[in-house]
Amino acid sequence: MGLCAETIKTHCDAVGELEPRVAKAIALVGYPEPRIRERGYMTLLRTIVGQQVSVASATSMWNKLEAELGEGFTPACLLKRDFDTLRACGLSRQKQGYARSLCELVEAGAVNFDNLPPDDEAAIEELTQIKGIGRWSAEIYLLFAEGRADIWPAGDLAVQEGVKRLLELKERPKEKQTRELAESWSPYRGAMAIFTWHYYANPAL
Repeated sequence: MGLCAETIKTHCDAVGELEPRVAKAIALVGYPEPRIRERGYMTLLRTIVGQQVSVASATSMWNKLEAELGEGFTPACLLKRDFDTLRACGLSRQKQGYARSLCELVEAGAVNFDNLPPDDEAAIEELTQIKGIGRWSAEIYLLFAEGRADIWPAGDLAVQEGVKRLLELKERPKEKQTRELAESWSPYRGAMAIFTWHYYANPAL
């Protein structure tokens, strides 16, 4: 599961001791709520279903999938369904390709959600074998479902904008610079990612 509230607070405070602007921001907006997802292939499958569609559309597709396959369905259940059946659930050809890639890799044991590599980069590499799962999706999974403390999704635009406001930069940093700016926050970058989203979304700022 993801980082708990107490861990987020402790880790943010640890960075705040090193970076006064972070401490100032915490005092201004408080601590973020945890973002927790279930560990397992279902979480990534929901990510695939939700790509490039509204929350309402994604929910509708997921409900149809569960009606067809059963709640808590296995990868094998999905793989047994043909194109038209999954199409009737709302999955486009592309989404079906991604979903089948995920389920096939799980079935083959090439991706094991119960035993992903402990090294973050190795875990990201394993997850990005799945079609449709890029680095950002892999990082979000590791942060929200596994609670890995040092995950830093530097390619996320809201993280970049949050860092810009947090560090009072003139321009939004690109991915490489966002990664470099947060190096001193290691090993607490997961909590800081959650905090930058919280800071960016705060209506009072």
